[in-house]
Amino acid sequence: MAKNNDQDQFKKVLSHAKEYGYVFQSSEIYDGLSAVYDYGQNGVELKKNIREYWWQAMTQLNQDIVGIDAAIFMHPTTWKASGHVDAFNDPLIDNKDSKKRYRADVLIEDYCEKNLQKADKEIAKAAKRFGEDFDADMYRQTNPRVMGYMKKATEPTARLAELLEKEDLAGVKALIEELEITDPDTGSKNWTDVRQFNLMFGTKIGASADTATDLYLRPETAQGIFVNFLNVQKTGRMKIPFGIAQTGKAFRNEIVARQFIFRQREFEQMEMQYFVKPGTELEWFEIWKERRMAWHRSLGMGDENYRFHDHEKLAHYANAATDIEFDFPFGFKELEGIHSRTDFDLKAHEEHSGKKLQFFDHEENKSYVPYVLETSIGLDRMFLAVFSNSLKEEKLDGGGERTVLKLPAVLAPVKAAILPLLKKDGLPEIANEIIDELKWSMKVAYEEKDSIGKRYARHDLNGTPYCVTIDHDTKEDRAVTVRDRDTMTQERIAIKDLKNYLESRVSMSEWLKKI
Repeated sequence: MAKNNDQDQFKKVLSHAKEYGYVFQSSEIYDGLSAVYDYGQNGVELKKNIREYWWQAMTQLNQDIVGIDAAIFMHPTTWKASGHVDAFNDPLIDNKDSKKRYRADVLIEDYCEKNLQKADKEIAKAAKRFGEDFDADMYRQTNPRVMGYMKKATEPTARLAELLEKEDLAGVKALIEELEITDPDTGSKNWTDVRQFNLMFGTKIGASADTATDLYLRPETAQGIFVNFLNVQKTGRMKIPFGIAQTGKAFRNEIVARQFIFRQREFEQMEMQYFVKPGTELEWFEIWKERRMAWHRSLGMGDENYRFHDHEKLAHYANAATDIEFDFPFGFKELEGIHSRTDFDLKAHEEHSGKKLQFFDHEENKSYVPYVLETSIGLDRMFLAVFSNSLKEEKLDGGGERTVLKLPAVLAPVKAAILPLLKKDGLPEIANEIIDELKWSMKVAYEEKDSIGKRYARHDLNGTPYCVTIDHDTKEDRAVTVRDRDTMTQERIAIKDLKNYLESRVSMSEWLKKI
C-alpha cells in the first residue's frame, strides 16, 4: 500500500542529508546549479557501498557475468544506431500562468498514482472496519468508490501509452485537459501545446572549431556494453547465456529535474545486459525479475515498499518490460527497469558499423545475433530509496524521542564508532589498538568528545550501526561494550572476538548470502 505523499518527511530527508554530510547542492557558494548535486564525506561512502553491493551480486556471485568500464564519449554514430538521435524525447508542456515546465506524461502518471493512493486509503479503512474476515481483492472489485478510483488510476495510463505510440501530442494535451490536471504549484489549468524535447547534451571534440566533431555526453551506459559485445565475448571465451555489467555516469537534459537526487541531469547507472539465445528471452525476463527483487529485499527495507509495474507502452526495442517501483516519500516511483530488448541493439550496430556482432553456437553449428535482457538501476535513486527509508523518528520507552538513520549495516558509511569513555587513563590507547585491528576490514571512526550519551545520539543520526565503548573495566577484563543502533541494546564482547562479532553483522559477504 502506497504511503501518502509525505512532503514533511521529504523535507526532513533533504535537511538531514545536508546536515550530516551526505548530499550537498553542487557549487552551492555560487547559489548552486539546478538538479546537480555533490556527495559529501558520508554520502560518498554510502554511494560506494551501494555500488559495491550491486557489483559483487552481479559479477562475483554469477560466473557468467563480467564487468567493463566503457568511455563516456562514444562515436556519434552510436547514438544514431541506438535511436537516441531520432527518438530520445520527452513530451514537454508549460503552464502559461506559473511559467513552469513539466513532463506531460509525468503529470498524467502522478494523477493516476493519486487515485491509486485514494483507493488504497479506502481499502485500509474498510480493513480496519471489517477486521480479520476482510477480503481486500473482493472489496477492490466490488466497492463502487474503490472501483471509481481504480478506473481513474488505470485508464489514463493506457490511453497515454496509445497516444505516445502514435506521437499524438495534441491528444496528450487533450487528455490532460479532460482529466482537469492542474499545475501542482498554482492550480492553474492554462496549458501550452505539448511538444517533444530531446534529452541529450551535445558537445564537441577536436583542437579547433573548424575540425571539431559533434559528440554527445552519453544518456545511458548500455550502448558501451553493446559495442563491446564481441570484444568481451571473444577475449573472455564467453558462452551464451552470459552478461556484461557496468556502472558509470550518464547525462540527460531533463525537462523537469526535481525531487532532489531522484531526477538529475548528471547521474550514475548500474546496468547489466544479459545475452541469451533467441526464443528464450521471456524465460530469462522472469528469472531476472525474481533475481533483482531478491537483491532489493536482501537489504531488509520492507517488502511492502516494492512493487512491479509492467509497461503499458513498450519502447521500440522491447518485447517485455517492467519496473521495480519503490515507495519514496513522494509515492511509488521507478527504481529499476528490467527489459527484454530483443536483438534490436546489436542488429542496429551491425547495420550502422558494417561489422558482424554475432555469436557462433557450436552446439547448433550456426551464428546468430543474441537477444538481450537488461537490468538497469539508478545509483542515485537507490541512494535516495535507502536514505529516505532509513530516516526514522522513534518514541522511546521512557517517554522521550530520537531521530535515527537506520541504514542497512552493510551499506552504512561507518560500521563502528570506537568511543573511549574518558580521554585519559590509557583508554584512548586501547581504542587505537582496536582501530588498528578493525580498519583493515571495515571503516571505523574514533570520537572522544562529549558524554557517551551524546556520542551515541550523534552516531544514530550519522547512521553508524555499532558503537564500541572502552571503559575502565576494559583494562581489567579486555572486553568492550557494543551498542546496537537499531535496538539500543548493549552487549559485553571480548576485544579478541570483536572483529568477528562486527564482521558477521556488517560484511558484504554475510549480507550477500541473504539473496
